[in-house]
Amino acid sequence: MSFKSELASWPAERVLTSINAATPADVERALSKEERDALDLCALLSPLAANCLEPIAREAQRLTRWHFGRTISMYVPLYISNVCGADCTYCGYAVRSGNKEKRRTLTTDEIRVECEALAAQGFQSVLLLTGEARRAVPPSYIGEAIAIAREYFASVAVEVYTLDQSNYEDFVQRGLDGVTIYMETYDPKTYADVHLIGEKSDYDYRIEAIDRAGRAGVRRLSVGSLLGLTDWRLDGFWTALHARHVQKACWQSAVSVSFPRLRHVPERFHIPELVTDKQLVQLILALRLFLPEAGFNLSTRETPEFRDKLIPLGVTMMSAGSSTRPGGYSLYGEETLEQFEIEDRRSVDEVAAAIKRAGYEPVWKDYDHAFDRGI
Repeated sequence: MSFKSELASWPAERVLTSINAATPADVERALSKEERDALDLCALLSPLAANCLEPIAREAQRLTRWHFGRTISMYVPLYISNVCGADCTYCGYAVRSGNKEKRRTLTTDEIRVECEALAAQGFQSVLLLTGEARRAVPPSYIGEAIAIAREYFASVAVEVYTLDQSNYEDFVQRGLDGVTIYMETYDPKTYADVHLIGEKSDYDYRIEAIDRAGRAGVRRLSVGSLLGLTDWRLDGFWTALHARHVQKACWQSAVSVSFPRLRHVPERFHIPELVTDKQLVQLILALRLFLPEAGFNLSTRETPEFRDKLIPLGVTMMSAGSSTRPGGYSLYGEETLEQFEIEDRRSVDEVAAAIKRAGYEPVWKDYDHAFDRGI
């Protein structure tokens, strides 16, 4: 069954009714169970559950330590192009965002320079990112960037426009092992309202993309919604449902969830549903109980203080020392257009030190491709 078919059985009205109908007994039952279903998730996302986050947090911490130990995997995003042909109203890269800063697509030599700079900091996991611009940044270019990055990093993932299965298969041959695709929002109307032009406006093609990547043999698959575009409980519920679908449909791949929260947006855009710190905490805790084996990623969109507090509550992956500008690490500084302003500007060493102070160990490499060859 496709995920779109599964999603159709949980329309917004059913989800919100189930969340609002949750009783204290439903919350207690969801907390005490070993395996949680969709109704348990609704209870954990309910307003009533917001009043008992401490016991939920203890269970989330127990599950995270059971499955992941006291480790936080470290990665770094590397933007290789900010050229974009889509008009996503919330994004600084959007073709009609009004931003006048320089658009740039890195050459292969420039990609190599950036990779060298990041590898020198100790990173072994990199996430390559582009705008939505297939003509300016064709799959062949992305494939070449992957091959270059694999010379420097043990793990290479991409967060780019959605592609056919054959494209992902080619990327895997070049050394790719991870794909991140945010649906942004699972609500079709909201999706249409914020994705005005470009290939990304095709809701159906995007929602099935992570399955195509899994069928292509991508080892790590990451999903997420952009929190703030609509009710956080709705998109949080649908994200969790999607992650569980991917776990079943792409059972040979590891699945993770990201929690990007809208904070800094172009002047023309107003955030419809601001998500508070407490709401984000509840979402992370609820999804941890529903998805005990999924990795949870927290980016530098969040403040240093908030990121540090979330380390024991289910997070398993963190970025550090990030730039959202092409060439932002060693080439062009602030000369190029950034996708969004980051909140945690600490150095890599400072983030690693904070992880250690929390009683956890930063992990730079958690996989070796020698395993793929049976060595």
